[in-house]
Amino acid sequence: MATMKPGSKAEIFQLEGQTWKCTAELASDVVIEVGEMSFHLHKFPLLNRSGLLQQMISEFHGEDGKACVFQLHDIPGGAKAFELVAKFCYDVKIELNALNVVCLRCAAEYLLMTEDYVGGNLILQTEHFLNEVYNSWKDTIKALQSCESVLSHAEVLHIVSVCIGSLASKACADPNLFGWSVVGRTSMKSPGSSLWNGIVAEEMPRSTGADWWYEDASFLSLPLFKRLIFAVEAEGMKPDNVAGALMFYARKFLPCLSRNSSFRDGTTRTTPGASVSAPSGSNQRVFLEEIIGLLPTKKGVTSTKFLLSMLHTAMILHASPLCRENLEKRIGAQLDDAALEDLLIPNVGYSVETLYDIDCVQRILDHFMLTDQSMLANSPSTLNEGQVMAPSPSLTPMTMVAKLVDGYLAEVAPDVNLKLPKFQSLAAVIPDYARPLDDGIYRAIDTYLKSHPWLTESEREQLCRLMNCQKLSLEACTHAAQNERLPLRVVVQVVFFEQLRLRTSVAGWFFVSDSMENSQAPHGNTMLPRTNEGTIQTEIMQAQKEDDHRVGVEDMRLRVSELEKECLGMKQEIEKLGKPKSGWNIFPKKFGFGLKSQPTLHAK
Repeated sequence: MATMKPGSKAEIFQLEGQTWKCTAELASDVVIEVGEMSFHLHKFPLLNRSGLLQQMISEFHGEDGKACVFQLHDIPGGAKAFELVAKFCYDVKIELNALNVVCLRCAAEYLLMTEDYVGGNLILQTEHFLNEVYNSWKDTIKALQSCESVLSHAEVLHIVSVCIGSLASKACADPNLFGWSVVGRTSMKSPGSSLWNGIVAEEMPRSTGADWWYEDASFLSLPLFKRLIFAVEAEGMKPDNVAGALMFYARKFLPCLSRNSSFRDGTTRTTPGASVSAPSGSNQRVFLEEIIGLLPTKKGVTSTKFLLSMLHTAMILHASPLCRENLEKRIGAQLDDAALEDLLIPNVGYSVETLYDIDCVQRILDHFMLTDQSMLANSPSTLNEGQVMAPSPSLTPMTMVAKLVDGYLAEVAPDVNLKLPKFQSLAAVIPDYARPLDDGIYRAIDTYLKSHPWLTESEREQLCRLMNCQKLSLEACTHAAQNERLPLRVVVQVVFFEQLRLRTSVAGWFFVSDSMENSQAPHGNTMLPRTNEGTIQTEIMQAQKEDDHRVGVEDMRLRVSELEKECLGMKQEIEKLGKPKSGWNIFPKKFGFGLKSQPTLHAK
C-alpha cells in the first residue's frame, strides 16, 4: 500500500447526513447504497480492488453521463464495514482492531478482494492481522464477540472455530508458563495512525489462578460460550474448573440466582467494546436449562449451595419437571454438603399450604438415602477372622444429613399449616443410628408442639415416638422433665432414663473409688521416709484429687435423690388421674420407680 501523509487523503471523505462523499477533483460516477447510507465514489479505485464491484460495473448498462447505482445491503458488517473498505480502496490509512477485523475480513470475502486483482489486497491483510489476534487472549475474545453480527460468514471462513480453539488451549494452559498475556493487547493508538496499529506490545501478565478466564468468557453469548465449554472439556480441563466457569456465567445472567448467592464480591468488570445483555422473560428459563445441561455430572464439583440456588430459580421460572428432577438428584447425591439456610426453599405459587417447600426437601432426602444405600451395597461387607470392622464411609455423611434435617424440621415447625404426617414423614427418613444424640429432633418436636397446641394426646404421643429418650443429653433431659407440652408418659420415660444413667454413673464412681483405695492401702500403712520435697507435693495433690472425687460423688447422690422424688411425685399424679393402663402398670414395677434409695448411696 502506498504511504501518504496523515490526513492527506483521509479528508477527501466527508459525511453529510446519511451520505458519504469523496471530494476529489473528479465527480463521482458510482453510488453504492448500503442500508440507509449512500457512498458517492469513483469506479476505478473500486474495480481495481474488488472482483464483485468490477463485475457489477462491467455489467451495468445505464444512461450515459449518469452515475452507476448499486445496492449492497447484504454485505457483512453493513455500512461501517463498507466505509473501511472504501477507504482501503482509496489508499486511506485505516485502523484495524480486534473488534472490526472479523467484519472487514467477511466483507472482503464478499467483495472478492483477492490477490488476483492487486497484491496485498484486503483479504490477505485481514488474514495476517487475524493471525496476530489469535495470539492474544483478550483480542481473541473480542474477535469472537464480533462474529455474532456476521456469524454465518465467519463460520464459513472458520474464524469462529479458530477463535474457540485458541481460547480453549489458552484456558487449559498455565498462563504463567507462556509468553502470551492474559491481560491482552487492548491498547489502541489514535485513529489515523498506521494501518496495522491494533496490536501493540504485550503487557506484563497478572497473577492468575484456575479461574482467571471465567470473567472474560462470560461476555460471550450462550451459543458461543457453550462451544467454548465443549472445547475446554475436549482439551482435558478438570470438571471443577468447568463447573466454576458455568457457575460464574449463570450468576451473571440470572437475576434471581444472583440474589440467592454471589461469586466473590458479586460484581463483574466490563470489557471495552463488550456487552452481552441478560436474557429476559421465558429466555431465562431456556438459559437456566441449558446451563444445567452443561454442568459436569461428577459428584462434588458443583457446589451444593449453587445447585440449591439453581433449584429455587428453576421453580420461580417454572422450568421443566425434568430439569427440576435433575437438580434434586444432584443435590441429593451431595446433601451432606448443604447448609440449612440454602435448604429453606420458599414455596412458589398461589395454592401452596406451607411457607417452605417441604415436598421438595423430602424428594431430595429420598435421593440421598438411595445414594447412601447404594454406597453401602457396593462396599465390602465380609471380614476375615480377627479383623476389626472399620466405620462405614457413609456414616459421617448420614450423621451430617441427620443434623441438617433436624435443624430443618426445627425451622419449619412453627408453620401452623404444616401437617403432622408431613412432619413425621420427613423426620422418619433418618435412621436411628444416624443420630448420636436426639437433642436436635427433640428441639424440632418441642417447637412443633408449641406451634400446634391443638394436637390431641394421641397425636402428641405419636409425634414423640420420633425421638429416643435414651439418647437425650443431660441438658435435654432436664428440659424435657419440666416440659408441660410433652405427654406425661414421655416425661416419665425421660426421668427414668436420666435416673438410670445417673445411677450407672454413680456406680462407676464407686468402682473407681474402691479401686483407688485398694491400690493406695499398702502405701498408707507403710511408713516410708520422705527424702525430698517433691514426694510431699505429690501426696498433697493426690489428697486434693480424692476430695474433689468425693464432692462429685455427693453431687450425683443429691441429683439421684431429687430424681427419685420427682418420679414418686409423678407416680402419685398418674394415680390421681385414674387407673393407669395395664401396659404402664408394668413399667414402674419393672424398673423400680418409687423404690427407696439404696442405703449405700447415702453412706458417707
